[in-house]
Amino acid sequence: MTPNWPVADFDPVRRLRVLAAGISGAVVAERAIPVPFDRLWRIVSDLEHELGTFEVDMRNITLREVDGRLEAHARGRLGFRARFDVQLESGWCWMQSRFLLIGIAAVPARGGTLVAATGGFRLPGRAALFPLGVGRANAHALVRLARRAAEPDRTGPGGAGEE
Repeated sequence: MTPNWPVADFDPVRRLRVLAAGISGAVVAERAIPVPFDRLWRIVSDLEHELGTFEVDMRNITLREVDGRLEAHARGRLGFRARFDVQLESGWCWMQSRFLLIGIAAVPARGGTLVAATGGFRLPGRAALFPLGVGRANAHALVRLARRAAEPDRTGPGGAGEE
């Protein structure tokens, strides 16, 4: 790489928009949630205990590290199972399985946190999401996340309590 070339740094929400733009059928839902970034991200990043509170299709998730990578084993509300490759860092969660994609990003914003979500059913071997209901499902997930973030902190097993 030439050292004089410009470098484009994207915050997590912009990064999600860019990745979704390259996926046929992907729709990004965004919502400003009036809670501090740290509180919101503590909920989002607690995949094992909190993901099912706003992604209604997820009944349970178990995380484990495999060869230095994060992997999630999930079971859906209808009993379907999936193994996801997971990228999880501050403000960024990208989960991809053979048939499913979930992307969530957040950044601090005036009065709270801007959060964005995309996801849906993937068609194996294609950069496409099955388009039916994707936008509505993502928007509803963010409404549920906002409700969860407005609740008192949960502590102990089963909740993202204060540290």
